[in-house]
Amino acid sequence: MNDDTSPRLHTTADAQGAWVQLQGRWGAAELGQRTNWRALKQALSSNRISPDVGWDLESLQWLDHIGAQLLWQHWQHQWPARVRVSEAQRAMIERVAKFQRAPLPQRPSMGLMDRVNQLGLLVLGALGHMRHLVELIGQLVLDLGYLIRHPRQGPWRDFSGHLYNMGAMALPITALVGFLIGVVLAYLMALQLRQFGAETFIVDILGISLVRELGPLLAAILVAGRSGSAITAQIGVMRVTEELDAMQVMGIRHGFRLVMPRAMALALSMPLISLWTTLAALGGGMLASDLTLGISAAYFLETLPSAVSIGNLVLATAKSVVFGVFIALIGCHWGLQVKPNTQSLGAGTTASVVSSITMVIVVDAIFAVAFKNVGF
Repeated sequence: MNDDTSPRLHTTADAQGAWVQLQGRWGAAELGQRTNWRALKQALSSNRISPDVGWDLESLQWLDHIGAQLLWQHWQHQWPARVRVSEAQRAMIERVAKFQRAPLPQRPSMGLMDRVNQLGLLVLGALGHMRHLVELIGQLVLDLGYLIRHPRQGPWRDFSGHLYNMGAMALPITALVGFLIGVVLAYLMALQLRQFGAETFIVDILGISLVRELGPLLAAILVAGRSGSAITAQIGVMRVTEELDAMQVMGIRHGFRLVMPRAMALALSMPLISLWTTLAALGGGMLASDLTLGISAAYFLETLPSAVSIGNLVLATAKSVVFGVFIALIGCHWGLQVKPNTQSLGAGTTASVVSSITMVIVVDAIFAVAFKNVGF
């Protein structure tokens, strides 16, 4: 495009020396055209900034902030030694220069000692979180002792509210996910067992895997994502709104009013949610077994008690209680660590969910190794 409005450069010379003359319209509409942009970039690369060359902008038909920014960047964020500009053009370029961000300084490369120090800070931070979590466990034990001695002073209304929100409200999603997991497991197992003529063993495999491991684990992960994040968000908002500081001034203990009701609610509801999820998963597995292998629901229900001993159910219930207590404590820990700003609240909620799910998997692995002879 070579009409009079296309942005371009023209080299001239006079008694003062060489000049780069800007012509045409240096605006967003003209610079947005690919042909104009490529031609102008090539022309600018051929006319580098130099103290021997001046820049003449008086012949420009139009200059907006896009053209001024392009020109200012080409000048390397400083005025040339010789320049001819109008007052309006100078004001435009100075306005662009005022709001132009300087490039961020390059981050120095980390040496070995810097990496060691960074690792040490991470370890110290993790130890600090563990120390606070141990303090919460100790305070919970003391608060439970006080509650046993003074039951009338207990936060029973808070406990019932948390029990409903964390327990009853979680039943639909846990039943749906458990049912679908049971269907998927039954279909996958059916494909393998059919090759060996061992279709009847699907009851044993589903029963042991769901009752002992997958049911409690799946329920705990769902509760950690649902209730753990809610606990952190609730207490974190209280930190942002300074309610925690007000409680401390009034002499109300955080552990007794905030931590203990939530821990008690999850300790009671978690085994029930685990059992509910396991039943839903067994229902899904039973339906899929009937459709794929022709194993009737009557045979499934008749064989299941002999395939799964009562010890597996007791073990699942016990570790579900541990899951519930730790999910509540971790949620409360990150909620109490929130600083009075929204960014810290979001980071604390994310850390709470990740920590809770990681804890659930670690505790489940410990139970699996420690009680490997139970239920067989």
